[in-house]
Amino acid sequence: MQLALVLIALVIAVAAAVRSTWSPCGLSMLSTITPLAEQGRGHRFRSTATWFVIGAVVGGLTLGLGMAALAGVVAAFDLTPATLLALGTGALLVTAVSDSRLFGRQLPNHPRQVNERWLDQYRSWVYGAGFGWQIGVGLATYIMTAAVYALIVLGALTARPLVALALGVTFGLVRGLAILLGRSITSPAALVAFHRRFDAWREPVRRGTVVVQAVAASVAALITWGVSIPAAAAVVLTAVCVVATLRTTLQPSTPRASVAAPTSA
Repeated sequence: MQLALVLIALVIAVAAAVRSTWSPCGLSMLSTITPLAEQGRGHRFRSTATWFVIGAVVGGLTLGLGMAALAGVVAAFDLTPATLLALGTGALLVTAVSDSRLFGRQLPNHPRQVNERWLDQYRSWVYGAGFGWQIGVGLATYIMTAAVYALIVLGALTARPLVALALGVTFGLVRGLAILLGRSITSPAALVAFHRRFDAWREPVRRGTVVVQAVAASVAALITWGVSIPAAAAVVLTAVCVVATLRTTLQPSTPRASVAAPTSA
């Protein structure tokens, strides 16, 4: 059961990171840290992107340290693997319901963006690493999916600080590597074409993230309780979340060519 919890947490870490790329900050990063934009500022994309990935990994490490501390606290309670997986099932059900908008309510999304003035005030390695850290830590800017919260809970429930730390680093690395999606943007036309393709994947990725959480919750429930009423209830609820998600379509976002102004200091 403990291995199952770790594997589920790893899947959620990747899913949460991928979905987070479609945040306003993610869109901004894929508009402003590109070969085209960096050339205009007199910088090299490869160098800035490298610092961005490094910053994102450090951000993920920061998140991981927090989860590791929580994992240490959970370990002190010496809960059984079944109890830990049951709690993980509950967390996944909550986040799946939140992302599916089943009851018209969602967990907080922290509507904050990075500070665009950094692009003019600092060297490329500073804004590259600084933006990367804010993206990689997961909680400093827009939280596009409740799977980020599920990751934190699952990381804590592993009761293994090193595993929780690795989960945070994985999240940060995946978020950071997303910057490489824009490596072929060398002209205004390429920028527009890229964001048109990128935006087309927005809804499939959003829906896919809910499905991943729902399936993970169902798997965790079946492992925990087997074929039983609690497991059946969890499977039914996750199925309802999936159906609600597939029937809900968000309004398409508008691609941006620059980092949006921050909504908070």
